[in-house]
Amino acid sequence: MNWLLRGKDGRLTAYAPVEGGVLRWTETAVGGPAWTAPDVLPAPGLVPYLSIVQSTEGYVYLTGLRRLPGADGLLDVDVIYGVQYQTGRPMRDWHPLANPYPVPRVKHFAAQMGVPVTHVDAAGSLHVFLNNAGGGVSSRSQNPVRWQPKWADLKGSNVTGTIGTGVNEAGHIDVFAPSTDHVLRWSQDAAGAVFPRLDEDLTASVADGTFAALPTGTTSVTRYWRDARSGEVLAWRPDTGARSLGGATGTGPVALLRTPVDGVDCTLLAQRDASGRIALAAYPTEREDAGLSWTLTGPVVTGAPALCLDGRGRIVLAAIGEDGGLLVTRQKDESGLALEEWTRA
Repeated sequence: MNWLLRGKDGRLTAYAPVEGGVLRWTETAVGGPAWTAPDVLPAPGLVPYLSIVQSTEGYVYLTGLRRLPGADGLLDVDVIYGVQYQTGRPMRDWHPLANPYPVPRVKHFAAQMGVPVTHVDAAGSLHVFLNNAGGGVSSRSQNPVRWQPKWADLKGSNVTGTIGTGVNEAGHIDVFAPSTDHVLRWSQDAAGAVFPRLDEDLTASVADGTFAALPTGTTSVTRYWRDARSGEVLAWRPDTGARSLGGATGTGPVALLRTPVDGVDCTLLAQRDASGRIALAAYPTEREDAGLSWTLTGPVVTGAPALCLDGRGRIVLAAIGEDGGLLVTRQKDESGLALEEWTRA
């Protein structure tokens, strides 16, 4: 999940969920270096977690889980989403998507749901997924006109962690749901379609919330996750299987960015390593067997880092500091992958 995004006007925006709302920093000019003080987007009851996706039109969808005390003494739990249409502008109201348990007698199951994960497909449809109280996966989808009237049950069993999404080799959405020692997969048949097919499971032990995916060729996609036992980042493709990226171990998902560096198509990876600092690595995208060298940079941070290209085409690496502030470094205006000094937004 990338929480640093570039708007249609070229300015970057960073989002950080906090208890009961979202902090939002916005570049004051294309390419920075100045940022606004964080705006607070109120969302009473919001769990400090967000799934953030951006449509081809540049709209940013923020989706989370809201828990509020109910009149019956039980929590009222809803999936909610908001949309930012323009960089730095006020966000539209939060909209509830309810949950898979609308009947009062099973309302208590909603408190056992996982956090939602979202993806926008090639047709512009927004899809929301979560692991449900029964150990399976539920979804709800929006087409350009309206939302599905209710949550769909994609089945599955023994799902134990946060769901991951990405595009598959056909350009459609893949859904990954980790269990104890394997991963369940669903693949969308066509853009805008639902998810009827349960693919063959993958044998893997996945650290919670660490799935990521990146197109790495015309028809190839590489999936990444962190091994729950070793803490290493793994890369997987159907034709090559899983391989360790070696070196640094750490926590949380890896941030990904595919971009040219000195004219070479490269894949950049950033992770929070075991010391709490950011470890950065890069390799030529078409050479996934290339060895990686992880380089530590910046101070100790909290949570996963983010990677993005700014409006001037420079690589930007961001993280949230221990005091909750936004920390940023950019690629220097020179050849290679040298970064400027870290600054506080």
